[in-house]
Parts: sequence; C-alpha cells; structure tokens
Amino acid sequence: MPHILITNDDGFEAPALSALARALRELGSVTVFAPDHNWSAAGHTKTMHKPLRISQGPPLDGAPLLVTTGTPSDCVGLALLGIVPERPDLVVSGINQGSNMGHDVTYSGTLAAAMEATVYGIPAIAASQELGDGWSGDWSFAAGVIATLARQTLAHGLPHNCFLNVNFPALPADQVRGIQVTRLGQRVYRDVLIKRLDPKGRPYYWIGGDPPAGEPEQGTDIGALAHGYISVTPLNLDMTDQAQLAMMSRWSLDLQILETRQVPGTSEVPGTWRAFSEQS
Repeated sequence: MPHILITNDDGFEAPALSALARALRELGSVTVFAPDHNWSAAGHTKTMHKPLRISQGPPLDGAPLLVTTGTPSDCVGLALLGIVPERPDLVVSGINQGSNMGHDVTYSGTLAAAMEATVYGIPAIAASQELGDGWSGDWSFAAGVIATLARQTLAHGLPHNCFLNVNFPALPADQVRGIQVTRLGQRVYRDVLIKRLDPKGRPYYWIGGDPPAGEPEQGTDIGALAHGYISVTPLNLDMTDQAQLAMMSRWSLDLQILETRQVPGTSEVPGTWRAFSEQS
C-alpha cells in the first residue's frame, strides 16, 4: 500500500484537506502535514533562522494530522527528515483556494511544497482551484480528479526533477469540459502600490490592485481554464534555458578579469568587468 503525504499553503483548517484525505485513502495510507496558518505567495521558503514547532491535530477523515509553525515546503522537509517515520511514495499539495498558473508558480506556496518533494526525489502533484464570483470550489469533485491523477502517477512514476501542476476552472463539476495537458501561460499582473499613513503620520505600504489576468492562448494552462478545462502541466526543476545555453557557448567568456580604478577626487574604487579571451 503506498503512503501519500498531503500538505497545503492555506493552513490546516482549509476545507479541501478533508476531501483530499478521503479521496486519497482509497489509494493507500495518508498523512496530512500542514502549516498552522496561511502561507499564500510564500514561494519556496525554508525556515533556517528560527525553531519550528509541531503539534498533533484532530484526524482528517481518519488520516493523522500534523501541524507546524513552518512553511509548506517545511512541512515536506520535516516529514522527509524523520518527523513522519514512513517515507511517502507521493506528495500532494493543495487544493489551493485560487489558481496557480503561468508565473504564479514562482510565488506559490502550494507549488513550493511540491518542489520540495521533487528535490527529495518524491513524485508530487500541486493542485489549485480557480475562484469566481460566488464560486468557492467543489472540493469532492477536485479531490476525486486528483486521486485519479495520483493513481496514474503512482503507477507510471514521473521523470527526475518533474512534478505536476493541476488547476481547476471556476465551474461546477457538470460544466467542466475535460482535462488538457498544457504548458505554462503568460500571466498579466495588475499590481498597484498603495501608500497609507499610520496614526503617527508615518507611511506604510500595501501591494494591491486587481487580480492577475492572463493570455488565454491555446495549449496553455490559462487557455485551458478559460475554455472550461482542467489543466495539468508537467513542470521541471531544471530551469536551464537550453537555447540560450547553446548561444552563450559562442560568447568570449574564457576568463573574466576584475579591473579596479580609483575615481579621481574620491575614495571610491568601483569594479569594472572586462571580457578576456585567448583571441583578444
């Protein structure tokens, strides 16, 4: 029987955790290890500057629940470092309240947990639910789809450095048109800097603005959701740009010499880089 670790970035009280635990227990044993509060947009953060605490929570649909003061990626790291005695065969992160598409993957705490599992060589699935006007998600339906993907992942495995990013459209189950395997789309962020004053007249700031939009290009995760499909995007931790790698092999970068020159009339000694090659 496989062992599945569930985590998220919405915190241990998120409504999707019970639905996921219920659906994934059909495949094997389940452990839930979640943060004690919301870590949305935390990115791939590892806590190294303060101690972490862990407590036992009430079981979720029969699955043991561990709660930590750490981040989503800490949840996975702590579990794999020995807090959970049985090494998981699969890590599922989510189901996040809000989509994680395009460039969102660099900010998302949900994906960070899946990335941490991938670093340790454990297959992982990150899952997110798009929210709409008055739509908060059908967690049972989404969890059932994740269970199907989990079964396939356990059966076939994933390549080295690869994990899956799943997004559900803001639609009832009977209106979802199917599943598309996609690539990442292009997010359009509409952030606004909001400046306010505290009671002592000192400025403070919020990063606000409208929710991000996106280009609904065919074949992308954003395009799939825009047309009523669930998107499944295979992602890889190796972010090397292979085309640019080949191009840069033709650059003259055999040696870099740091030249320092003192600026007249000052004590500044700025550094300037000069490319140097055997041919120059």
